[in-house]
Amino acid sequence: MTTLADILRGIERGVFPAPDLSVTVVPAPSDRESCVVAFTGHIVVAADVDPAWVAERIPPGDLSAPLNPPFLSALEQLTGRRVNAIDAMLLAPALVDPVERAAAVDGLTELTDHEHPRVERAWRYRDDVHVYADSYGGLVLTGVGLAGRLECALEVPEGERGKGHGRRLARAARALLPPAAHIWAQVTPGNAASTRTFLAAGYQPIGSEALLVR
Repeated sequence: MTTLADILRGIERGVFPAPDLSVTVVPAPSDRESCVVAFTGHIVVAADVDPAWVAERIPPGDLSAPLNPPFLSALEQLTGRRVNAIDAMLLAPALVDPVERAAAVDGLTELTDHEHPRVERAWRYRDDVHVYADSYGGLVLTGVGLAGRLECALEVPEGERGKGHGRRLARAARALLPPAAHIWAQVTPGNAASTRTFLAAGYQPIGSEALLVR
C-alpha cells in the first residue's frame, strides 16, 4: 500500500508523484494528524476517508479545490480534526562536507530547558525534538514530524532579525542531520522573509500542505 511516508521518502530521492492532475488518497500517517498535500499537478489526501467521498467533492482536474475552505471544512467534520495551518513545504539535503558541517553548527549549544513557547509547540507536533541556541538568542529545532520526516523550525529574536541569523540557523539544521538525510521546513506562504531565509540556505520549494490535527 502506498503511504504518505512512501511518497515523502521518494521525493527526498528526487521521485515526485506524476503531474497527471489526479488525487491520491492514502491513510492518515498517524493518530496525531491527517493532511492534504499539493505537489505540481498532483494532490495527496492523507486521511482515513473513502476515496469515493473525496472524489465526490473534487471536480475532475480541479487541483485548487482540495486546499480550499469547502473541502477542508468537510474533511474537518468527517475526521474530527481542525486545520492547523496551510504551509509551503521546503526541503534540503544534509550538509555532507565535514568542514561545512562544523562551520554551520559552530557557536550552537543544545538546550535541555524546553519551556520556550516555540519549543513547547514543537513537542505537540513532533517527536525526538532537539533544540539549539546561538549567542544572539536564536533557536533552531529539529524533530520527527509528519509521516516520519525530519523537520526544522527557527526562532530569531525580533531585535536580531534582518542580520542573516535565520539563514545561518536554517543552514545549521542541515548540519544537524546524518549525512544521508534530508530536512523539511514548513513556512506560512505570507511569510516572505522566512521563505527567503530558507531559499538562501539551500532549501527548495516542494509543494504545500494543509495539516489537520486534533
